[in-house]
Amino acid sequence: MSTPSYPSAAHEARPEPRRSMVVCGVIGVAVMAAVDEIVFHQILGWHHFYDRSTLSVGLLSDGLLHTAELLALVAGFFLFADLRRRRALAPAHGWAGFFLGLGVFQLFDGIVDHKLLRLHQIRYGVDVTPYDWAWNVAGMVLLLIGAGLAVRAARRSRAAAAS
Repeated sequence: MSTPSYPSAAHEARPEPRRSMVVCGVIGVAVMAAVDEIVFHQILGWHHFYDRSTLSVGLLSDGLLHTAELLALVAGFFLFADLRRRRALAPAHGWAGFFLGLGVFQLFDGIVDHKLLRLHQIRYGVDVTPYDWAWNVAGMVLLLIGAGLAVRAARRSRAAAAS
């Protein structure tokens, strides 16, 4: 039985910064969804993804979130493996995308899900103001880390291309 032949990595060894950032961003979103779902939904039991109905609907919504998060992780890691196989991964851009993905999920959840759509709150039976601030500030910090890493990666790419 012969092994499949793959294109030679010699002529494909060009980094793909944008794709690296997007792929790792998908992984970042999925990881933060997993952290949210595992820590706040399961371990602490503070809320479900959708809390405006029965407990059964809340558990169903958590299951759907978990399914989407796992699909995103699997897809992200398959795409990541493809980048690595083709030697097209731009690690600095990948890290930037990962942190951007973490921050985007956190801020989207804190602003859109918690406040605009009111699907759930972080916690019930307490003043949520400090929790909202902590949640959104953490998301903003992750987003700023990602943006800083993206700027640094872009500068390094331009400097390498110029030399």
